[in-house]
Amino acid sequence: MIDWSQYPNFSKHEFDCKHTGKNEMQPEFLKRLQILRTVYGKPIVITSGFRHPSHPVEIKKNNRGVHTYGVAADIAVDRTDAFELLKIAFTLGFTGVGIKQHGDGRFIHLDTMPEHPNFIRPTVWSYR
Repeated sequence: MIDWSQYPNFSKHEFDCKHTGKNEMQPEFLKRLQILRTVYGKPIVITSGFRHPSHPVEIKKNNRGVHTYGVAADIAVDRTDAFELLKIAFTLGFTGVGIKQHGDGRFIHLDTMPEHPNFIRPTVWSYR
């Protein structure tokens, strides 16, 4: 059971799977995200946290995505704020960084997935 009071800038609800309502976020990831938020000094809007393997985005994949392990979040952010957030994220040891900075729904994906047969880490990618 996660003690959400240790993450004062976040709530359980914003990390709940939008498909099932389940939440299996890992405390070490949340701790790192809270440090990021504290250093960043601005609100962080989570657009996706935990995803159950039955989530529509996940069932399209050949292998489970990092969101299903509770070590990832997508953050709504763009332009200079995105750059500032990324600078801090790299210093805090996030190992997976996905960037979508075009069109509507701009965000940055951050995760702490370790090296795994299905995931090369550290890595950075962009979304189309």
